[in-house]
Amino acid sequence: MTGLTPPPPSPDQGTPDGTHGRTPDGTRGEHPGLALIPVGEPPQLRADAARNRTRLLEAASQLTARCGAANLTMEAVAAAAGVGKGTVFRRFGDRTGLLLALLDHREQQLQAAFISGPPPLGPGAPAAQRLHAFGPAVIRHERDHHDLILATRTDPLRAYSVPARHLRLTHLGMLLREAGVDGDAELLAHTLLGYLDTTLVHHLAVERGMSLDRLEATWHDLVTRLGAGPAE
Repeated sequence: MTGLTPPPPSPDQGTPDGTHGRTPDGTRGEHPGLALIPVGEPPQLRADAARNRTRLLEAASQLTARCGAANLTMEAVAAAAGVGKGTVFRRFGDRTGLLLALLDHREQQLQAAFISGPPPLGPGAPAAQRLHAFGPAVIRHERDHHDLILATRTDPLRAYSVPARHLRLTHLGMLLREAGVDGDAELLAHTLLGYLDTTLVHHLAVERGMSLDRLEATWHDLVTRLGAGPAE
């Protein structure tokens, strides 16, 4: 996870752009203080510029899937998209900017799912069920995008202050309170989110050979032991 924008507003405030937690399609999400948090928010683009940006990101995504984020180069993206290297640099600034743009798209897909997507991950299910659904969704997201996340995480300490993490913490804290869990909801949210960290998920799933089913079962056990109730 990474990000360049300020943390999200508190639950009783609107978002800086006045949307008050509305998702990009104009609908209201599950909570007025939760809005999609861009990783590296691009400026408003003309239609042709937006199409070019999408084409570059599609090329970068295909290359990343084939050779890994660590091996992605601006030159390779330019060649795959059929443009000059200067075009890629003008659009994203540098390699880190390109990786952030890729991660931004994938992170916002996850955010949209738990803010305004269908239940049990999104609104419409009891808080306890949403807590149980949140862990598996993030575990699979972190597993699928491990290389990309680590490639953008140049400062380990910064991983704790990026907006996307703040949004996850806010969401978890809200669900813990709504589920009636006793204790310090803020610190419990940090504890739960620590279990979902990219490096830990990779270590357990890849280096220790643990199945995702096992990791997800332990998430359900953690949530149940906190007093939110069993998964249904």
